[in-house]
Amino acid sequence: MSAAVAWDLAPTSTRPQLRLVPTGDAVVCRPAPRVRLTRRGRLSITLTVLAVVAWVAFLLAPGPSVQGLTIDHAVTVSAGQTLSEVAQAQLPQLPVNQGIVQIQVANNLSTNDVHAGQSLLIPRVG
Repeated sequence: MSAAVAWDLAPTSTRPQLRLVPTGDAVVCRPAPRVRLTRRGRLSITLTVLAVVAWVAFLLAPGPSVQGLTIDHAVTVSAGQTLSEVAQAQLPQLPVNQGIVQIQVANNLSTNDVHAGQSLLIPRVG
């Protein structure tokens, strides 16, 4: 009996093959693929637009308006004087707490703190 040896000439691993890339007139221009929006993408765009619109509306909204508030005169706070004392002396026709609020609104004050030498606008009541 004779023995034959079989040689497997097929490569055991595949190697990357070179490709020919067209140049010049052989190049085919394909249009860019269309962008496809998913449901999440549409939701993101919608929420972003709504946030921008709300932000612009907030910036363009007028501040708190003080209707019917006219300034009668101005008073300078003396040393040791409090806002309630100024309200009681300058707006005797109102309860003290309402007088304080009127003076705070007229002077755009956020607290009851006043300082000696500070000029306060006193609104006309009535």
